[in-house]
Amino acid sequence: MTHKHVLSSVKDQVLIEKRRNQMIQGAITLFKEKGFHRTTTREIAKESGFSIGTLYEYIRTKEDILFLVVDSIHHQVRERLEAKIDLKSPSMENFISMIRSFFHLMDEMQEEVLILYQEVKSLKKESRDYVLQKERDMVGMLERVLVVCLPNEISKHDAELIANNIFVQGQMWGFRRWILQKQFTLDAYIDGQIDYLLKILTIDQEQLGKKNA
Repeated sequence: MTHKHVLSSVKDQVLIEKRRNQMIQGAITLFKEKGFHRTTTREIAKESGFSIGTLYEYIRTKEDILFLVVDSIHHQVRERLEAKIDLKSPSMENFISMIRSFFHLMDEMQEEVLILYQEVKSLKKESRDYVLQKERDMVGMLERVLVVCLPNEISKHDAELIANNIFVQGQMWGFRRWILQKQFTLDAYIDGQIDYLLKILTIDQEQLGKKNA
């Protein structure tokens, strides 16, 4: 299942991309306000700036719209995260900079991330599997940064676990912002999570030194 597998009666790929982008933006606006199930395709068409008939020239079902929205959100997160990752000069500083960028991105896109986790269950299995693979790919990006920036300090197994932890900690700011914002600013939350992670890495290195002594 990919973006291209959503059927359209229109053959012009440029026009398909344009109309679907309008549809995605309209749907995201409505999903933030009402959720997927309480939003109608007619409302999505109106928010997107065209008729219900035009909308159905570019998709077949309401679930197609949800899939396009979810795929678009993942693409945005991946594209913006890749733009912040610099592996030409790997270092602990670059690793920490990547974490900060990821957390700020999760703050900026917290509503979109909530849509992902609230509505993805409404997709069919094939579509859900595709979305889950997208998520694994993004965790894999974080894992590669860890391995490249800290090649002598972390095993691949630990990198996989830590990458998942970073991913969840970033999303947690959006999921639990209603309580976290009463206790932390975003920067204080990021600093705390980074300090905690660095302590874990330091402990691991101390334990490794003791084993080798």
